[in-house]
Amino acid sequence: MTTLGEALITLLEAHGVDTVFGIPGVHTVELYRGLARSNIRHITPRHEQGAGFMADGYARAGGRPGVAFVITGPGLTNTITAMGQARADSVPMLVISGVNATDTLGKGLGFLHELPDQRGMMEKVALSSERVTEAEELPGALARAFAVFSSSRPGPVHIEIPTNVMVKPAEGLAPVLGNAAPPAPDAAAVAEAARLIKAARRPLILAGGGAKKADAALTRFAEALGAPVVETANARGLLHGHPLLVPASPSLKAVRAMMADADLVIAAGTEFGPTDYDGYGDGGFVLPPSLIRIDIGADQLARRPVTVGIHADCAEALSALLAALGAAHVAAKDGEARAAAGREAALAELRPDYLAQLRAVETIRDALPGAIIVGDSTQPIYAANLYYDHDRPAGWFNAATGFGALGYGPPAAIGAALAVPEAPVVCLTGDGGFQFTLPELGAALDAEAPVIFVVWNNRGYREIETSMLDAGEPVGVSPAPPDFCKLAEAYGIEAERLTGVGDLAGALKRARAGGKPRVIEITVD
Repeated sequence: MTTLGEALITLLEAHGVDTVFGIPGVHTVELYRGLARSNIRHITPRHEQGAGFMADGYARAGGRPGVAFVITGPGLTNTITAMGQARADSVPMLVISGVNATDTLGKGLGFLHELPDQRGMMEKVALSSERVTEAEELPGALARAFAVFSSSRPGPVHIEIPTNVMVKPAEGLAPVLGNAAPPAPDAAAVAEAARLIKAARRPLILAGGGAKKADAALTRFAEALGAPVVETANARGLLHGHPLLVPASPSLKAVRAMMADADLVIAAGTEFGPTDYDGYGDGGFVLPPSLIRIDIGADQLARRPVTVGIHADCAEALSALLAALGAAHVAAKDGEARAAAGREAALAELRPDYLAQLRAVETIRDALPGAIIVGDSTQPIYAANLYYDHDRPAGWFNAATGFGALGYGPPAAIGAALAVPEAPVVCLTGDGGFQFTLPELGAALDAEAPVIFVVWNNRGYREIETSMLDAGEPVGVSPAPPDFCKLAEAYGIEAERLTGVGDLAGALKRARAGGKPRVIEITVD
């Protein structure tokens, strides 16, 4: 007899899933029954939060939904932080959990891992939460989840299966495979947007994380308009080295000045979140008065005033706009000069310490071309989020914007390395953040994920300390770091310690040549 738990694995394979992250438990044993006979690889983190972060990194780097299996109760609550990060950054994540037997739910009888209302809790974090109570409901629940990932603004989706339902017969369940796609760009909206673009003399493009799959279309569009392209942190890697690129945060005064000078702003895949547009909390960001906005989420388009809103995938919308403009459209002649001036002015705003940290990140990029750099909330990441040009689309991401979950970097980097095994993967984390998820070194070793963990060790939460100094005396910002090299060696992972970044390039090349997980600790003042 094929149980529902076994059928789940077969159905996930039909949806293209090749990797799941999770920690088995007594409430999910039945879900694991079919894994050994499947082609799906299972990765065991050291904590369910790590399972969620690994699924997140896998999805961002590989462009496919990340999948996590977790137990009911604490397993699921441990995953909530990762789901919050995925929702903030529009990352497709499918979390499949157990839940107690249907006849016990909501009765408060004290069963193992019992929550008062698990699904109700998940509905506050996930885009949707479904409970499967009969075998025939499973294909549809999975189909709806994958439809969200492919046709609208993605995020975490939760499906729970009661323990007494997992064992039900499920012979012959066929997958429901749809072709859900984003809505086509509305012709009238495209025509009106094209009219505004033709009349503009100083257009400017804002690119966010929603545009990271639109590199070719965005490049053609920017060149056709002669428009500088300002990138939020999640868009870095697009238009690498292009003369129209301004890889700088809209929180900087120089970028805000560019936006104010533009007579038309085209925003592609950006939510205008404060961590990108008002990172200093000075309230200085002003929404452009003449604004064309492209977004795959209708809810996003409705949240702020807009001159023209185009509800569509960014690549499709940009291509439609190009077609509407026609080959005769004349690009602005000063676009490259405006972009160059913006880059120079933005760089000039960086503090000397931030500029030095930016150079460290550029050292990583240049030592390992085409690397995926996954960041945690640490000083060099903050600096590079303000200004940094990465060399591959979707190759720079971190949790220092949006939800801002500390400890994200190490497990997310493992997920990225498994999704894109041919690329070098560097986790750039701080000594404080690394201690949140340090045991995931063991998961990297088990999974043979050759992540290079670069630990920026300044002996504390230095950015928080700086903020507290402005308000008074710092408290609680100096947790003692362990000897990271010895801890790595305890896991059987090679490590080396650098004083400063002088030999960082050499250390990175040595680590890459080894083809295994490696820790590089950088001690800084």
